Amino acid sequence: MRYPVVIETGNDKTAFGVIVPDFPGVFSAGDTLDEALANAEEAMLFALEDLVSEGKDFPGASNLADLISGRDAKGGPGHFPPNKWAWHVIDVDTSRLTAKAIRVNITVPEPLLKMIDRYVAEHPGESRSGILVRGAQAIINR
Repeated sequence: MRYPVVIETGNDKTAFGVIVPDFPGVFSAGDTLDEALANAEEAMLFALEDLVSEGKDFPGASNLADLISGRDAKGGPGHFPPNKWAWHVIDVDTSRLTAKAIRVNITVPEPLLKMIDRYVAEHPGESRSGILVRGAQAIINR
């Protein structure tokens, strides 16, 4: 799932800060931007694990354009004034958070299956199932 995050730029004396608007209370920091974003992803995964354990649905992602323009999800004034913050999107792999994997039999056009297999072969750690699950999540959470 792709979630927008807002970044407070750091410098030599202050850390980079990252706030996740769709997860109230979830934030991170790091000495570098990469470290702050990695910490934000980890914090988001912890929050999602809590939701899974409570049997709750994942929050939908806010519209990045709305957040950038200073509006919240309902079109009202947001918490982040426009042009004051840097924005980024973090793609959180939620497939490993499901409680139980279930084997299913599906039909896939042969050319698409070959493309998936080529992608998997070129990307260590990927799998057919992982790609299909992330694709389904992306469509459902648009």
